[in-house]
Amino acid sequence: MNIYEMLALIAVGYALKYAVRNERPFHWLNILSTRVLLTLFVFGNVASKDLGYLISIKPVFIYVLLIVILSLGLSYLYARFFVRDERWAGALMVLSVYPNTAAMGFPIASLFLDDITPAILYSTTNSLIVLPLASFIAAHYSSGKASVKESLVKALKFPPTAANLLALTLVLAGIRLPSWFLEPVKAVGWWSIPLLLIYFGSIIDLQKFRLRHLAEVGLFRSVLPFLFVLLTLRGAGNIYYAVLVESSMPPAIMANVILSHYKMKAGEGIAVTVILSLLVLLFFSTLKFFTS
Repeated sequence: MNIYEMLALIAVGYALKYAVRNERPFHWLNILSTRVLLTLFVFGNVASKDLGYLISIKPVFIYVLLIVILSLGLSYLYARFFVRDERWAGALMVLSVYPNTAAMGFPIASLFLDDITPAILYSTTNSLIVLPLASFIAAHYSSGKASVKESLVKALKFPPTAANLLALTLVLAGIRLPSWFLEPVKAVGWWSIPLLLIYFGSIIDLQKFRLRHLAEVGLFRSVLPFLFVLLTLRGAGNIYYAVLVESSMPPAIMANVILSHYKMKAGEGIAVTVILSLLVLLFFSTLKFFTS
């Protein structure tokens, strides 16, 4: 699914909100897509990997960790000193740490690369790390900064997070599930993506959109990672362009799924995500034009 299809589905959800004028159908749509279909999708994709695959991506894995530390660390420091709204502080960190490395990252990476395998490796590794991390942050801030134990328990109650950790445990243990089981699980779970996009279109609240929120998320999610990779990895060939693109992507839909689940400014988050996605797409399209 490319960025234009994603925007079209969000627009459909936004239009349906005014046509239906009843929140109940969208509530059930959210439950179906988040707690059932997305759980299947996450489990199937992670469980289909093997330990050798994880070991082979060590250089990319290192940069994933560095970008996560950079975006999360700086957004945390900024939120601690300059953000008074605790729920937006948590939302800012989730949006900053969770990039859209697949649906948007792959098409943009293909502008610069004939072989986007390094981008795929970055995306997969990133998802394994940031899904439980972002869930923990949202659970922690939605609970009034509860204890680490309470936040972990709450994070694990989010079905996709539990599915991610279960699948990763199977991979690390060397347990391979048969493809006849995993492929249907992934195929059914994939439908969570279009349904979630429609749902998020239904909860966009442009009246709550703040230019400051866009600037904050854009800084920690895209600008600083872009500059970091530009200054430290330039000249590394395909790995450079793959990491440059993937690390600079706007927030993922999954980040907004987590915010929605924990009632953490999801309406504002998806509005910022849509606008930042358009800006990032324009930036990389322009960069490709001038570097070709």
